[in-house]
Amino acid sequence: VHPNAAFRFPDAEQALAFVAAVGFAHLFGVTPAGPRVAHMPLLVMPSGALRFHLANSNALSTHLDGAVVVASVGGPGSYISPNWYGDPAGNVPTWNYRTVEIEGVVTALGWDDLLALLDRSAATFEPRVLQDWTMAKMDPARRDAMMRAITAYELVPSAIRTTDKASQNRSDAEARSVVAALEAIGDANGAAEVRRVRRW
Repeated sequence: VHPNAAFRFPDAEQALAFVAAVGFAHLFGVTPAGPRVAHMPLLVMPSGALRFHLANSNALSTHLDGAVVVASVGGPGSYISPNWYGDPAGNVPTWNYRTVEIEGVVTALGWDDLLALLDRSAATFEPRVLQDWTMAKMDPARRDAMMRAITAYELVPSAIRTTDKASQNRSDAEARSVVAALEAIGDANGAAEVRRVRRW
């Protein structure tokens, strides 16, 4: 995460809300063959734990139960040109971005928890694409065969590290210039992020 404490989420609750909204993570772990990264959808449970599933053939899968890992969740970022501050000789390029790193121990879950996770995942993500698919629509034999090829896991956070960088260290005039420049190149999301932290 960024070393400047000015670029932080206000609290763990807002950080986990961001994780839930993104719903996708990079999971970093260590195997006897070296470090590996898994890419997976995930859910934030009411307890604050993360639940996800991986294919049993994933390089990390057989090494996760009981392991300490880091899950990294990021959103869109924006390149910021020094020209936008009005003093290109005294500034350098940077990026605005949001990310949450969650460290903790992973526990492998059983069949019932896997089915519940898949049901909950469909209920979470299908509405985002205006669809209504559910696990109940699957042929039971086909469902069970596919479920045998994956495992559900839970990650209980022991540490949450965050970055929420949106030009907070710049003056209002510089931030307005950044917003105008981002809008001019079609980066409406980047402009909105600067406005969000300024409450404009």
